[in-house]
Amino acid sequence: MARLLRWTALSAAAALLVGGCGSGSSSDDDGKGGDRTSAPASSPSRSSGTTAALPSSLTGQKLAWEACKATADSPAPGNDWQCATLKAPLDWSKPEGETIGLALIRAKANGDKRTGSLLFNFGGPGGSGVSTMPSYASMVSKLREQYDLVSWDPRGVAASEGVRCRSDKDIQAAEDVDATPDTPAEEKAYFQDAADFGKGCEKAAGKLLAHVSTTDTARDMDLMRQVLGDRKMHYFGISYGTELGGVYAHLFPKNVGRLILDAVVDPSADTVGHAENQTRGFQRALDDYLKSTGQDPKQGSQKIADLVERLDSKPLPTSSGRKLTQTLALTGIVLPLYSKSGWPTLTSALDAAEQGDGSELLALADGYNERDSSGHYGTTTHSQRVISCLDDKERPTAEETKKRLSAFEKISPVFGDFLGWDTAGWCHDWPVAGQFDTPEVSAPGAAPILVVGNTGDPATPYEGARKMADELGKGVGVELTWKGEGHGAYGSGSDCVDSTVNAYLLDGTVPKDGKICAS
Repeated sequence: MARLLRWTALSAAAALLVGGCGSGSSSDDDGKGGDRTSAPASSPSRSSGTTAALPSSLTGQKLAWEACKATADSPAPGNDWQCATLKAPLDWSKPEGETIGLALIRAKANGDKRTGSLLFNFGGPGGSGVSTMPSYASMVSKLREQYDLVSWDPRGVAASEGVRCRSDKDIQAAEDVDATPDTPAEEKAYFQDAADFGKGCEKAAGKLLAHVSTTDTARDMDLMRQVLGDRKMHYFGISYGTELGGVYAHLFPKNVGRLILDAVVDPSADTVGHAENQTRGFQRALDDYLKSTGQDPKQGSQKIADLVERLDSKPLPTSSGRKLTQTLALTGIVLPLYSKSGWPTLTSALDAAEQGDGSELLALADGYNERDSSGHYGTTTHSQRVISCLDDKERPTAEETKKRLSAFEKISPVFGDFLGWDTAGWCHDWPVAGQFDTPEVSAPGAAPILVVGNTGDPATPYEGARKMADELGKGVGVELTWKGEGHGAYGSGSDCVDSTVNAYLLDGTVPKDGKICAS
């Protein structure tokens, strides 16, 4: 578990539970097709608002698209998919300097009317678009009629200079560290582990560690737009991808085409605010789950909190021989809350744990932590941490955190203690300073951006959607609400949501701000 719990966890829950500027037309100013003329090559500075021309060695790249190959972590995605590498500056303040490679994937539009490219970011930060896009394509098959479906691994992620901060052996050893320390010794171990993780990231990433921010990636996106030959940016951002989309709109408001922001991160929240939001969101989802099983939310939550508390001193045995610790149990409880379809699995896992068997909760935790049967771990959380700790300026101390714990526990007796401590441990003693307290997403002059909120979203609570719409600006942010459950609204079972989003992306139809989908 960690701040801005990632969208890719939803994919894990579902699995457990059940050449560049060639031919074709790109989008014009109103998004209805047009010529191949790119917008001016530029990169606005976030701090000054000035514009600096980019070298033609970047903007004039010809991407060498070829059939995607299998990797150690995923099979080849099939004949529809092509992969390429985009060259981007390591340091955007020195665009003519050293470059890094960004891995891209696409499936070309298969309809008669091509609007352009539609970029997807699936969240995290740290989620791999290259590995996720093919599995997500069936959900957005209607959009492929007009768009090339395009995604990428952002800098510091997977095939784009991905960062691995720890070995598998060290990751498993760290699972024994108590993430809700109760004694001075546990507190010392907790913060030492956090500092060691940061040192591992610094050793692995080197100078890249200071150049993996959301702002850096937003600038990569606009370079991508130019190289793909699109005059406007059409974009689908999910979870953290909504923050990235908001930052892009702020930096490049005149380049905004049709942007969808689904499962929205609250741009007004700082480090502590995000943790409070998620504590509230996961408790709200847990309450809804408990109601669905006929339990009183208060009593049911206390029963789960008591189970988790017992694990602090007495972890449960599992069929694998590993122990279910308090932290792993919390992670296992969180995962099925990402989707209503996961609720029966949560019931089974909790019942088994109450009977003394932690195997099912451990399997859920392993799914979230990307641990396979051989003991190999994925690195999404590594990338997530290096990106978010470069973004976030706030570094709460242990003493500040202890003063806030009672407030967190009042919000949630199950998740409060963990997410409260996380504010202090996540970026403790980080090797590079954070860049901002909250992201700037105001985008005066941008085309309307559709912001989709789900009332039962656990990881990015519903209130963030209205705040994003407001901060984007009057006439820019347009809010759509779904009264549903799970992380994200599009493709989650609402014909109203899906048809509204499709009409916006395919026809340019902007719904009335405040539209509500009840089913």
